[in-house]
Amino acid sequence: MQVKDVMTKGIRIAEPDENLAHAAKKMRTQNIGALPVIEDRQLVGMITDRDVAIRAVGANMDPSVTEVREIMTDDCLWCAENEELEDAVRIMEQNQVRRLPVMNDKKEIVGMLSLEDVALHAPASLTGEVLKAVASKKGELTAA
Repeated sequence: MQVKDVMTKGIRIAEPDENLAHAAKKMRTQNIGALPVIEDRQLVGMITDRDVAIRAVGANMDPSVTEVREIMTDDCLWCAENEELEDAVRIMEQNQVRRLPVMNDKKEIVGMLSLEDVALHAPASLTGEVLKAVASKKGELTAA
């Protein structure tokens, strides 16, 4: 089974120069916790609801004027749409991340792979391993 068979398609994105209030509204209306940050059709970072709360609001930054680029994680992991699901799950497990942007051969984002996608489509043994690894993550500020 390949990543493209289970990933979430039609994802929302953020742009580096948009303000945090706008990005947070996208997350709220779509009921999602992370947005890939795209510039010139390329993945340049990730921003999560946790980033907004901890890095921005917790530091007294004004969400209406603070740009996404100021708090996004710019060194983010990703997987390929044609990659085997098990390999992508290993990336999630080894790096203790809950979501991975999915890229095509042109390095353009085409979807997101989340723990929920894995839980709904992967064998139970694989799901259990990644869930255990990610759940053991404590106290880190990351984009996943």
